[in-house]
Parts: sequence; structure tokens; C-alpha cells
Amino acid sequence: QVHVVESGGGLVQTGGSLRLSCAASGSIGSVNIMGWYRQAPGKQREWVASITREGVSNYANSVKGRFTISRDNAKNTVSLQMNSLKPEDTAVYYCRAEVRLGGYWGQGTQVAVSS
Repeated sequence: QVHVVESGGGLVQTGGSLRLSCAASGSIGSVNIMGWYRQAPGKQREWVASITREGVSNYANSVKGRFTISRDNAKNTVSLQMNSLKPEDTAVYYCRAEVRLGGYWGQGTQVAVSS
């Protein structure tokens, strides 16, 4: 009974913003790193951003300065604020919650940036 659920995806114009949210629940235990990945059509899934329990965040070069990751340890949630969106940000975005013995993926949420 492990659930990782993303929400907040949608269609936005170039330069717009979206905020993605992810909640982990069930028999997960203590969540360590939480992160966001994305997969565009015809491409491999790529890492976007991650954040530790201590609040240390890291970003892929392609999103630095535009995306901000945050988390709430008590609720096992993580968010991704995406600003200045570009067409190349179009992808299915996946949340990942890591625990000591492994990790769990959400089902993904679609982000489409039109231009």
C-alpha cells in the first residue's frame, strides 16, 4: 500500500507558470530524497530537481533559475514551482520518493507548453 500521486499539470503558454504537487503515503516509512523527473515524447526520462529532508535542493541545468523545488517533511509532500516555461519543458512529470531500501514513482502528470 504505497501511493505517490502527482497533480497540477496542465496546458500553459510559453512564459507561463505551473505548480506541481506530489504526495507520498502508505507503507513508505521515512522519506529521504524527493524529486521530480520528466519524460518528453521520444526521449529518455530525465532528472529535473531533488530535495533532501534537510532542504538541500539541486536542479538540472536546463531548469536552473526557473524552477523551485520545496517539501513538507511532516506531510511527505513535494512541490515544483515552474516559471518562465518553455516548449522544451513539455513532458510528463514524475514524482519520486526515496526511502532507505528503495524508491517509489508516481504515475505522472502532463505538462504542455504551447508555442
